[in-house]
Amino acid sequence: MTKDDSTARKARPLTVRWADLADLILIVAREIQFRGYSDERAVQLSQSEGMVMRHLVLHASATPSQIAAATGLQRTNVSPVLRDLETKGLIERHVDPQDRRGVSVHRTRRGAENYALVRKEWGSAVSAAAGGDTAGLDAAVALLKTI
Repeated sequence: MTKDDSTARKARPLTVRWADLADLILIVAREIQFRGYSDERAVQLSQSEGMVMRHLVLHASATPSQIAAATGLQRTNVSPVLRDLETKGLIERHVDPQDRRGVSVHRTRRGAENYALVRKEWGSAVSAAAGGDTAGLDAAVALLKTI
């Protein structure tokens, strides 16, 4: 990129530059989601399953309602996602001993291992796509964490 290209890019309105960033985030997310995994041990997850597993990495236990609120999924859509994750052996549901109507969701050891494996694959994919260039990596991560 020449100095003139850089100056022209910076002269673009902020709203357009933020929209460009949002668009690029979506493109990268789609590429990661649909590329598959090189490690045959990795369990492919749908976007909704990935959001639930990400929540359970941050919270050891959660109710289906808490998961719905945290992920933005409709409560009625959480049940089939949980059923699929349970079938894959990535989560367990436990009945609340105080209120037998309540259920708490926990990731299994396999779920934790799969999430770590998938994150490694994501990192490798993004690193390869960037040609291993780490010049703006920390700044990009810091910016995305604030969004």
